[in-house]
Amino acid sequence: QVQLVESGGGLVQAGGSLRLSCAASDRTFSSSGMAWFRRAPGKERMFVAAISWSGGSTRYADSVAGRFTISRDNAKNTVYLQMNSLKPEDTAVYYCAARGTDLRTSVYEYDYRYWGQGTQVTVSS
Repeated sequence: QVQLVESGGGLVQAGGSLRLSCAASDRTFSSSGMAWFRRAPGKERMFVAAISWSGGSTRYADSVAGRFTISRDNAKNTVYLQMNSLKPEDTAVYYCAARGTDLRTSVYEYDYRYWGQGTQVTVSS
């Protein structure tokens, strides 16, 4: 059972930056596609960014492309989400997710087997 623990959330002013981290408890993480999703207040959880097992393939939601960067360090069993030029509409709980045995990226929640508990990001105007 892979456990995912997110960190790095907090309160930031619009235009600022944050870096989220997601640490996995299991070495099988290195062979898993990973992603970040977010749930804004009163809304459904939505895809943010995904990365393949090697880091060679990434995908982004249109709303964050050019501002957010997903990356991973398999030696540390950790995936990151660098968030720049933050906007109030980026306020949400951010969740890390792992596909498990599939190496590829996906934008669909149902493709992800393991989920973290979430970390709150609040962007003030």
